[in-house]
Amino acid sequence: MGRHVVIGTAGHVDHGKTALVKALTGIDTDRWEEEKRRGITIDLGFAHFELNDECTASVVDVPGHEDFVRNMVAGATGIDVALLVVAADEGIMPQTVEHLAILGFLGVPTGVVAVTKTDLVEAEWLELVIDDVTQRLDGTAIAWEAPCGVSVRSGEGIDDLRDAIAAAAARAVERTADDLFRMPVDRSFSVAGAGTVVTGTTWAGTIARGDEVRVLPGEHTSRVRGVEVHGVAVPRADPGRRTALALVGLNRAEGRRGSTIVSHRAWRATRAVDVRVTLLPEARPITQRSRIRVHVGTVEVMARMTPAAEEIPPGGSGVVRLRLEAPLVCRWGDRGVLRSYSPVTTVGGFIVVDPWPAPRPRRPRERPDRWSLDPVERVAAFVSSEEPGSVAVADLAVRLGIAPGSVDEVAAGVASAGGEVVGGRFYPGASLAGAAAAALAAVAKFHEEQPLQPGMAMAAFRRSAGGAGVADHVRSRLESEGKIEVEGGVVRLPGFEATLSGTRAQHGVVLEKRLKDAGAHGVTMSDVSDAVPAELAEELAEFLVRRGTAVRVGQERYYDPAALTEVAGKAVAAIERLGEVTPADLREALGLSRKYLIPLLEWLDARGITVRVGDVRRLGPKAHQLS
Repeated sequence: MGRHVVIGTAGHVDHGKTALVKALTGIDTDRWEEEKRRGITIDLGFAHFELNDECTASVVDVPGHEDFVRNMVAGATGIDVALLVVAADEGIMPQTVEHLAILGFLGVPTGVVAVTKTDLVEAEWLELVIDDVTQRLDGTAIAWEAPCGVSVRSGEGIDDLRDAIAAAAARAVERTADDLFRMPVDRSFSVAGAGTVVTGTTWAGTIARGDEVRVLPGEHTSRVRGVEVHGVAVPRADPGRRTALALVGLNRAEGRRGSTIVSHRAWRATRAVDVRVTLLPEARPITQRSRIRVHVGTVEVMARMTPAAEEIPPGGSGVVRLRLEAPLVCRWGDRGVLRSYSPVTTVGGFIVVDPWPAPRPRRPRERPDRWSLDPVERVAAFVSSEEPGSVAVADLAVRLGIAPGSVDEVAAGVASAGGEVVGGRFYPGASLAGAAAAALAAVAKFHEEQPLQPGMAMAAFRRSAGGAGVADHVRSRLESEGKIEVEGGVVRLPGFEATLSGTRAQHGVVLEKRLKDAGAHGVTMSDVSDAVPAELAEELAEFLVRRGTAVRVGQERYYDPAALTEVAGKAVAAIERLGEVTPADLREALGLSRKYLIPLLEWLDARGITVRVGDVRRLGPKAHQLS
């Protein structure tokens, strides 16, 4: 299979872009009657042709009128070769300059200039126009072929232009088929018998009949019923092709222009994205909360901007967080265009440096490693900006802008730097060590603040270790290193034992004496408030329960164990004497009012000492196991 490139036209209105495309391809890209009547292109048009035996091309013909620059941006996104059209009788015009800036912001690598309508000017004037165009292009990052003078009427220069396009196409970077499939939608319509058809340029990956796809944003799912490339039914579409997909069960509104068709779960829409912005010299400064029009792929979204610095001056660059008013789909390395809210003019462009930035801090950081060409460095940058410091492995292909086949290579690079995969996320060694240190410090602090507790509850430990994703790893690591012990759902430092000391010991003695003195009546914490501080009373009581020198009955009353043994003995004796007893019988036998009696009877039932049968109680299976 030979090479294939996408060619996009650019240039001022009425400079002959559509006529030139027809001369090259034989296809009239003006689809609408209004376009033919007015003689200008108002929407995207498409054509294709064979450049030579080694290369075929798709052509996206964009409108040149200033009112349709939005459509121009949608068409120019994703092209490999720019075809800049300048009319010889007018030369460089305002839309020429704006389109040229857009091509640069979108990172178009190479291009060709066609100076059209040469039959309308003298040779001397044509030479001046070509010199002017050449000087203008010298300051751009696009690799341009020398301008070609052409006349659509006479056919002069068309073959030279075709050769120049072929030379530029040979320099374009070939798209890989093993990447994640993505196709921004630029047209959507209904066809009888086929349902909804969406068209676009396949940016990356391949798509075939029968594949499951998702339509983002919106999370609509569908199945590909049919695939066409330039009107010809094919089993699959490769990257860089003008593609039409017939989708099952999708209505036209769900697949409208601005949607993105994907076939992998890694993709998701975002409402916040960090980008590196470059402003035109004539643009206004970007300040905090400036409103802007964002163009990525075929979609335009309004956004508020939060620069890393206080502002970005005209002609300057810097990192900006775009807070989008509607979700869009992007990945690291995607390029886009910024246009002012009002009046609507192109003011700059950007490169996506993080499609899913951490929500905190709200202002992005100027970190050159986030736009490093080394994906391992980018992983480290993303990790350092996250809490608790990790990146999901499933996100790497999109977040790093790499093909799925490169993920293992990046993983190996992260591992060589001391990182590990835990719970499906990459953690650098320092991050895991930090999580373990934080968890260990939390356990030590817990012992210090609550010395009567046997240890930290497992749920609290997991939170201190960084949550569900990394907590189990941290626990295993600390246990294997002998730095913690886990027993009965609590975590403690090795050898830790809860003991009474200092003032707690003194108050503990007082509480134990009150329990003995209370006998079968027991005590609540309010009963001992005169002798034991309220903030310590329940903590001390629960410590005595765990130590076995107190028993809690119900929710709030505590007893000396000997007193409960005596209560149980009297209850058993009464039942043995009477056969079965009512609460009134036991009230008389125990000498207790109903307030104290009922909780004790429930405790006796729970212990198996007594069994309730209707309104009476009989001996339980453990009636004679009172110790």
